[in-house]
Amino acid sequence: MLELVREHPRYGYRRMWALLRREGWRVNRKRVYRLWRAEGLKVPRKQRKKRYLGHSANGCARHRAEHKDHVWAWDFIHDRTHEGRPLKWLSIIDEYTRECLVLEVGRGITADRVIDVLVELFTVRGVPRHIRSRPTLRVGARGPEFLATAIRRWLEHAAVKTLYIKPGSPWENGYAESFHSRLRDELLAREEFANLAEARALGTAWRLKYNHRRPHSSLGYRTPAEYSAGCAAAGVRP
Repeated sequence: MLELVREHPRYGYRRMWALLRREGWRVNRKRVYRLWRAEGLKVPRKQRKKRYLGHSANGCARHRAEHKDHVWAWDFIHDRTHEGRPLKWLSIIDEYTRECLVLEVGRGITADRVIDVLVELFTVRGVPRHIRSRPTLRVGARGPEFLATAIRRWLEHAAVKTLYIKPGSPWENGYAESFHSRLRDELLAREEFANLAEARALGTAWRLKYNHRRPHSSLGYRTPAEYSAGCAAAGVRP
């Protein structure tokens, strides 16, 4: 258990219990909890401000994913290399299975690159019914993104419905926000990337671990890949 704690310092005892069970240890959760307390282990809780929030029709609270590949969510998150050069990460997740379908990183990600990523993903995975995103980024010289005409037209051509959340309301894209919190906590805050190539290599390794080895609490401590394998892709289109 201590070896797993050193490898995953942000995991709690329930997730440690799930990992131990996956590795063949026949141990119940109460015993893991007793050992956890005896060793003085604790994951600090993050304090979040409470607020009264409304939800638009496109938010994740009102428009929920009903099956695999029903709703995907995407967003950007930023980081820097050891030398202070910028890194921009693009993530795409399946809201129903919690799988991380894409974790792309570059110095900057333009609309053309987003389309290339979607083309490859649609070819391998199929076409989702909806994609949820935030419409806050503007067309500019640094590279148009979510509001770019090219992306809008391309998604319309692929018959994918877009769910643009209300500006300034990141909680409406809650699954992407939650994923980025895990990404920040378990990778970006722990690793100091020497360069872009290292960021890509470590990002790929973390995505595979997240999908295939990391038990997810909302999935009954199954991994996203395990949960996805047991789901029927209702209505998925080639």
